[in-house]
Amino acid sequence: MSRAIAAGNRRFREEREADWAALAELLDRAEKKSLKALTDDELVALPVLYRATLSALSVARATSLDADLIAYLESLSARAYFFVYGVGEGAGARARRFFRHDWPAAMRRLAGETLVSLALLIAGTLVGALLVTRDPSWYGTFVPRELAAGRDPAATTAALRATLYAGAGNEPLAVLASFLFTHNAGVAIFAFALGFAAGVPTALLILSTGCMLGAFLALFAGHGLLLPLLGWLMIHGTTELFAVVLAGAAGFHVGRAVIFPGVDARVVALQAAGQRAGTAMVGVGIMLFVAGLLEGFARQLITSDWLRFTVAGVMLAGWLGYFYLPPAAPRSDRHGG
Repeated sequence: MSRAIAAGNRRFREEREADWAALAELLDRAEKKSLKALTDDELVALPVLYRATLSALSVARATSLDADLIAYLESLSARAYFFVYGVGEGAGARARRFFRHDWPAAMRRLAGETLVSLALLIAGTLVGALLVTRDPSWYGTFVPRELAAGRDPAATTAALRATLYAGAGNEPLAVLASFLFTHNAGVAIFAFALGFAAGVPTALLILSTGCMLGAFLALFAGHGLLLPLLGWLMIHGTTELFAVVLAGAAGFHVGRAVIFPGVDARVVALQAAGQRAGTAMVGVGIMLFVAGLLEGFARQLITSDWLRFTVAGVMLAGWLGYFYLPPAAPRSDRHGG
């Protein structure tokens, strides 16, 4: 039995020792000078190696490997924690790293969940549109009365059109815009926060948002105003709804770690998933802020359909390019990350 344990210890070390050595070497240089002594590649590798070391520490504790190894990993993890989460890096450097690497990298890691979230939003939109088209009484089920504010199946075409083309200073329009933004921001927050419940509440929230959107589309389409409505919504919606989709993806990412933790312990898997999803949610907050600016200014001041679609298209292309077609990211696998 002792031989088997010794063999297991040796194999465990051999598989992971390169990561520990690389992390220790980076920390030695950072402690002697500062994080400025590390290259961009090494700064990117540092949190990756730190998470790999934490994972190894969790396995070592769970399998009761030798005490010396556990003590070494604990010490190494504690040293790395200071530089990854402590005050070793200035606010400016952290902000640059967030926008240059952390945020788009988190979005790429959540690409699969993003497609699931988008599919649910589209499915909800189709369901809402079909039900309201066949039976307008469904409209009140999907759209709260305070949000409808007269924009319901009983409204005239002229009244609905006035909603879309009234300029700045129109109070009913401002109320509707504020309600939509508040609703979607709330959905984004809860879609992420409830992801731990296996992602089920997240899925329901995304579906309900899609149903509300579909109900709006069906109502305006019935009056020949589908394209004007899309322009009115999408000038900020390509940012705001994209943020909702990404928040749903963050929730699903956490939920997947609950159900399928993989080779790591569930707590370790949740910690890693929570860090990635948390980074994504910081970005979602930024997107909602941008959407609020577009909603408060661009949508009120621009009343031309083609200009609205142009702004919407430019924003969507910008987000997609930033998240999924970034400049070549530094590679961290040379350190074993």
